Amino acid sequence: MRSLGRLVRGLSALFWGLPIGLVVSVYVATNDWARATHMMAPVIALALLFYGLHQLSDFQKQERIWREALDRAKLLAFVNVGLSPFIYWNNRLPTETFFGVAVLLLMVTGLLFLFNLNHVLQRLAAMLPDETLRTETRVFGNLNLSLLTAILVLFALFFILQRFNNLPDSLERILSVMRILHHWLLVFLILLPMAMTMTLIWKIKEVIFASVFSYQD
Repeated sequence: MRSLGRLVRGLSALFWGLPIGLVVSVYVATNDWARATHMMAPVIALALLFYGLHQLSDFQKQERIWREALDRAKLLAFVNVGLSPFIYWNNRLPTETFFGVAVLLLMVTGLLFLFNLNHVLQRLAAMLPDETLRTETRVFGNLNLSLLTAILVLFALFFILQRFNNLPDSLERILSVMRILHHWLLVFLILLPMAMTMTLIWKIKEVIFASVFSYQD
């Protein structure tokens, strides 16, 4: 019961931490009047995700595959926390290349975190006694993994194409628009896999609640 309680708390932290982390990060990154105190907002929001994964660590410690998936996600969550202050610093000093590279790295590690979080949810659902949940988590989790892979490939192509000269005019215009809107484009593309990830987290938490109450009955 103690491990199930921590599991539910961890899933709740992940459910709320995902949208809060995205909204807070975009707010600090795009507002010109962001203050120094706002620098801690992304740190706290992304630390909530690390806390959520830490709470999950107490569940089924003997399962090696589950532990490996969880440890990968925790490592990426820790890296995200460490990179989050650069969101504010890049806002204040947008011409500083180092800050821009750090924010770009945060975008990549953020996508990788969401990618690995879906692996964690699939492993967790496989250990729960609900075949419908396992099927839904497998189907929607694989869809999420495909979408996130496509997003990573798209942005990799974007940064590779920027290194070339004498591109066709139509492609150059597309790249010009992406240079201006790449932050918002990433947010738009990530909304669908994030929403599906949150749905899976909520379903898993509901199954755990139902199992606890049925056990008590």
